[in-house]
Amino acid sequence: MSEVIIKAVNLTKAFGHLIAVDHINFEVYTGEIFGFLGPNGAGKSTTINMLTTVLRPTEGTAIVNGYNIVKEASKVRQTIGVVHQEYTADEDLTGYENMMLAAALYGIPKSVAKERTEELLKMVELTNAANRKVETYSGGMRRRLEIAMGLINRPRILFLDEPTLGLDVQTRAAIWSYIMKLKEEYNMTIFMTTHYLEEADAYCDRIAIIDRGKILKIGSPKELKEGLGGDIITIQIASNAEDAMKIISVHNEVTDVKAEKNTIRIKTKNASALAPELIKELYQKGINVTRIEIVQPSLDEVYLEYTGKSLRDEQVDWEDMFTLRRTLRRARGG
Repeated sequence: MSEVIIKAVNLTKAFGHLIAVDHINFEVYTGEIFGFLGPNGAGKSTTINMLTTVLRPTEGTAIVNGYNIVKEASKVRQTIGVVHQEYTADEDLTGYENMMLAAALYGIPKSVAKERTEELLKMVELTNAANRKVETYSGGMRRRLEIAMGLINRPRILFLDEPTLGLDVQTRAAIWSYIMKLKEEYNMTIFMTTHYLEEADAYCDRIAIIDRGKILKIGSPKELKEGLGGDIITIQIASNAEDAMKIISVHNEVTDVKAEKNTIRIKTKNASALAPELIKELYQKGINVTRIEIVQPSLDEVYLEYTGKSLRDEQVDWEDMFTLRRTLRRARGG
């Protein structure tokens, strides 16, 4: 994976006074799954929209598959596939008709388009539903159709913007089996955004943590977790956080300690040995521990380390918002 297929240099997008993407720099290698991990509004979709030439950068630029996204936008579009967060297939057309329409937009000859359409619909297991209108498809079927449409031009790079958002766990697993098949069989480069920690951990070769338009850290899931430097002990106390911090910080086994109100996060190499000792000592000093949790390093802990907030806490609200938005859009269409 030494060949750089995407390179962003000071890529920036401002909407008036709002800086959605703030001078970010990163590289993506051929054949890898590169993930943008962050909450809603972090700048993930805006970045994809610039890389796919939908939005023009305010500053900086990027090279995608050897082409400048500003100066050679049409060439960029010819070599990429995009699966957007929102469904884009025409509900009044069949799955087959949507595929042929996508092929026509790329200028693919009808005979070639027909062959590719049949091949791709078979790959995503939609052959039996090919002649049904998309309005009859389930959420998982729609997402599989969107992926097939994104592959009609045989792209070198596939951009996936929240590919499994709003889907149940079983359907998400099925979608990922198709995505992994693309990587393994075609050595396809996949650039994806997600806020699902488990997906990023399981499938991404490397991850960029992004928040408020800035990239805070890039690395493999293993590198990011190991970078935390040990286990995490989270202690909640009733009061006297300042006194508790003084007691905890003098221990040689503590590599780092942070407090937010009455919640204290402690890094240590051996949490199972240190935790009972801390609880006993705090109790002896009159500090009441109301809750304690020991966790191995996770991507949520990594995100919390760099942003000061938990990404997991935002998942439910984000999914609810997406579902509501999709329901309102269908209601208006009806």
